[in-house]
Amino acid sequence: MIRDITIGQYYPSDSRVHRLDPRVKIVCTLLYLVSLFFFHNIWGYLAATLFLAAVIRISKVPFKFIVKGLKPIIMLLMITVGFNLFLTKTGDVLFEFGILTITSGGLRTAVFMGIRLIYLILGSSLMTFTTTPNALTDGIESLLWPLNRIKVPVHEIAMMMSIALRFIPILLEETDKIMKAQIARGADLESGNIIQKAKAMIPILVPLFVSAFRRANDLAMAMEARCYRGGEGRTKMKPLVYEGRDYMAYAIMIGYVVIAVVLGNIPF
Repeated sequence: MIRDITIGQYYPSDSRVHRLDPRVKIVCTLLYLVSLFFFHNIWGYLAATLFLAAVIRISKVPFKFIVKGLKPIIMLLMITVGFNLFLTKTGDVLFEFGILTITSGGLRTAVFMGIRLIYLILGSSLMTFTTTPNALTDGIESLLWPLNRIKVPVHEIAMMMSIALRFIPILLEETDKIMKAQIARGADLESGNIIQKAKAMIPILVPLFVSAFRRANDLAMAMEARCYRGGEGRTKMKPLVYEGRDYMAYAIMIGYVVIAVVLGNIPF
């Protein structure tokens, strides 16, 4: 399960999506995620599916690698779908057994909510797969730059987000090592009830927290040794500059949003 978590990982490749400006990928990802909440029929989700499939194909990121990131959220997905399926009481009754009732409105809401959650994960994951943490930090800092006028520490916020993304795969690898070491010492992490499984996680969480704090302290000392004092007065070795392909990506994204929203609101 630990190896199935792909959030924050970067997949190196030489595709058109990888070469886009990070600001373009951030803005387009946000537009795509927001557009999912404006669909009210299957046609909007069909347009979102075709667009996402085309972007995945262009990005050259293996589909199996992308889908692998969905495994850790299967339980959350099932709970969300279940709540919408049984608690939505609109439309005709399709199934009834005791206190469990499934209506046409509940079934419709559950299906759309499940698709929406899956596409939210896939869309946001695709951005991190095709963008390095440094480029993502520069893109966020550039987009949030106007907030500097109201004394918002934009550089520090972007730096914290970048460090968090960098630490995700490191901590996952550390967790995997600790779990293997505990299993080699005879620890049973699979059997037992929920309380027993929770107690079995203590020998994993304690050394993981110690390792995380040690790494954070080493990183802080390394940054101080290199005279890091925040973003004020700092320059970029590779400043972000929009190119023709970036403007084309914006145009394609705006076209998709318009078409998808129109199709997603056609009476069906």
